[in-house]
Amino acid sequence: MSEEAGIRIVVQEAPFDFGAEADAFAAGRNDMGAVVTFTGVVRDVSGGLDGMEIEHYPGMTEKALAKIAAEAQARWSLGEVLVIHRHGKLAPGERIMMVATASPHRKDAFEAAEYLMDYLKSRAPFWKKESAGGAQSWVAAKDEDEAALRRW
Repeated sequence: MSEEAGIRIVVQEAPFDFGAEADAFAAGRNDMGAVVTFTGVVRDVSGGLDGMEIEHYPGMTEKALAKIAAEAQARWSLGEVLVIHRHGKLAPGERIMMVATASPHRKDAFEAAEYLMDYLKSRAPFWKKESAGGAQSWVAAKDEDEAALRRW
């Protein structure tokens, strides 16, 4: 876990409680007019996904996430930023990650959250391998994810 001025980064194997994290993030923030949260979930598009395994390099991953969160804080008027990302083996329907942003204004909170989500999807140093029917394959970058990141 990494914590700097208004930024909390957590990379963990264990599941997280979205409700508890969202409540803790928003608690006592009467100076912020907007809190935006997003949670990513392992999806089974084909109907045959057994699970996903997410790998990362401890230390390097947290630094990269803290850097992009600091960039979001510099670009938008944010009071707080939270990024939680899991690693290890996850089943369809399990939560992978959570982003939360707090800002005096909703536009900044929404845009910063989208920026962080686009970064996490395409550039964060995580490697994902899917298992389906006994076969495993690495998840490749998608053109739409790259296009989403280019808008920033």
